[in-house]
Amino acid sequence: MKEIALPFDPVLRSHEVEHQVMSGNRRKYYRFRATGFYGGIVTADAVGCSFLCAYCWNYRRNLSPEKEGSFFSPDEVADKLLFLARRSGLNQMRISGAEPILGEDSFGHLIEVLRLLAEKAPGSRFILETNGLILGQSRKFARSLSEFKNLMVRVCLKATDREKFQLITGASRDYFFQPIQALLFLKEYGVDFWPALTADLFGNEEINRFRTFLLANSVRAELELEELIVYPFVEENLKSREIKFGRRQ
Repeated sequence: MKEIALPFDPVLRSHEVEHQVMSGNRRKYYRFRATGFYGGIVTADAVGCSFLCAYCWNYRRNLSPEKEGSFFSPDEVADKLLFLARRSGLNQMRISGAEPILGEDSFGHLIEVLRLLAEKAPGSRFILETNGLILGQSRKFARSLSEFKNLMVRVCLKATDREKFQLITGASRDYFFQPIQALLFLKEYGVDFWPALTADLFGNEEINRFRTFLLANSVRAELELEELIVYPFVEENLKSREIKFGRRQ
């Protein structure tokens, strides 16, 4: 398996990965499907992320995104999502498996997908799953997202402190606050959002402290506590980084 020295600079990695998964306005995806998440949602599974989270179910594809998937234009992505939505009777859509916002190019692709879906299916809802890294770098990203009234943003916070952030994501601890800044930008521009945390890796006290921290920073504290699915390779990754369970053994 490809090896990457840890910790790494996730902003630098983000831009490097963007070059691998973007070609003009086309982005790499490897499948389109309907799933039961969020009560039923149509999903475009992409590749390429700024982090390499030990528990990520799409870890191998995100480790070597240049080897995975095919390029699709925003029109092709929107059409595939709409076709699946109509066929399955669902009105929710998302991009998953990777980070949708790696830089200007991937953000432009995302915005075009959102515009097409808003035009062609105004009654639908799009859930943007993001790690918040690049979204927290500039207000302009949140400002652009604020034009979409059918959009909800799920910011996947990776840890409750800097040290665990580095262990879990593989990225430098110096970027721990960036996703939290993304929450502040989204709040500033009135974008619907909620924070999520994979809770099994943290103790109840850590989680409660983190809630208090978010509240003190004027971020809504209704954390979604996500359950960790421990695939064999996930267990391997967690052990290799010496990450222990907090809420369960």
